[in-house]
Amino acid sequence: MSYQIRILKLSALLLFAATLCSAAESNGFTPMFNGRDLSGWQPLDVAPGTFSVSNGIIVSTGFPCGLLRTERQYENFIIELEWRHMKSGGNAGLFVWSDGLPAVGSPFARGIEVQILDNGFNVKGKNEWYTTHGDVFAVKGSIMTPTGRISSTGARSFPTEDRSKSSPEWNHYRLKANDGELRLSVNGKEVTVGKQTSPRKGYLCLESEGSECHFRNVRIKELPSTNPSPKQISDPAKGFIPLYNGIDLSGWKVTSGDKNNWKSNDWKLSYNGSGANRNNHLWTEKSYRDFVLVCDWRWTAKPTSQKRMLFLPNGDRAVDEKGRIMYEEVASAGDSGIFLRGSSKSQINIWCWPVGSGEIYGYRTDKSVSPEIRKGATPLTKADAPIGQWNRFIITLKGKTVNVTLNGSSVIENALLPKLPKKGPIALQDRGYPIEFANIFIKEL
Repeated sequence: MSYQIRILKLSALLLFAATLCSAAESNGFTPMFNGRDLSGWQPLDVAPGTFSVSNGIIVSTGFPCGLLRTERQYENFIIELEWRHMKSGGNAGLFVWSDGLPAVGSPFARGIEVQILDNGFNVKGKNEWYTTHGDVFAVKGSIMTPTGRISSTGARSFPTEDRSKSSPEWNHYRLKANDGELRLSVNGKEVTVGKQTSPRKGYLCLESEGSECHFRNVRIKELPSTNPSPKQISDPAKGFIPLYNGIDLSGWKVTSGDKNNWKSNDWKLSYNGSGANRNNHLWTEKSYRDFVLVCDWRWTAKPTSQKRMLFLPNGDRAVDEKGRIMYEEVASAGDSGIFLRGSSKSQINIWCWPVGSGEIYGYRTDKSVSPEIRKGATPLTKADAPIGQWNRFIITLKGKTVNVTLNGSSVIENALLPKLPKKGPIALQDRGYPIEFANIFIKEL
């Protein structure tokens, strides 16, 4: 055989092999995990070590409960991944089309969840309520029409067949998400379908929920857009970073007293109200200038009936025709607040008074400032959720002007805070009452 013929045959073989290799590696798919680090992903509301990489595998410790999300949103796609639980009954999930921040009072974001459960989870038998694999359902205000085999609640698409392998064996998911429809195949066979979802564009997330879970061979093939409306696109909430990691009080310090009264409680940060004094405020170690702060909170004590003062829209106490201060009997569970830039005067109040939370007490009661400033520090409306339920503050501070929304309602608009320091830490106030905080995020401006 001539030298030229051998070269031609060798070239043909190499070309053929390269073609096969390219087809096998791509088919339109690109890896979402490089096997070395978490490039392309970011912790949403979990500790830095909750998700890590070991031997080409994404490892979730399961603590705290929360999510690892993609850095960008996806619309239509096919995603493939392998997963395994490291103990019987393990729980995790794949979130699809999720928001960029967790839902109020939850470690999980609004979106559609594809359940990742080990067979040992089902204490009442398979497919009774939760399933061993492939239970697809809407989470935290999202919408989905279940089809096929539907749960007894009518809210979940259950798999038509149990195909998952028990811990510690690997399982394969292939999920086609297109124009609001989800089709899940488990270990090579389609078993679950959900339709008419909203949102239908958003982040993809891996879930941490109480036990160690492994993920590998995560890859995606994006499909053409079907032009979702703005209402069908998740909230991006870009630029926010968590101030609480769900594991410990890293990044925080107590002014005085017993730090043990502030407890890391999974995704919740709890204060038991038992401090030796009312100065056990929890301060950020870092100081901030302008920012947007997101903070969820709820009262944990049993409410009692108490009389509280009424205030006028201008910040003055309400009085009757005889000049006597007016009161209203309310259910009360405590008093707390959020200090801005190291200033206790610039406190966004959390309390149970008729005027509602969000009031800036230090300025509303300061008779040395103008009537306009006192009025601006008085809530426009009471937007508090019932005691025991979660609330969400969104506090925007620019220069010496602050805006506050509570549970979606604007309660403070363009309030001027004279003499507010240009920079300072943020504090969660101790007033001697038990309270829980969660989902504390900040975006510096």
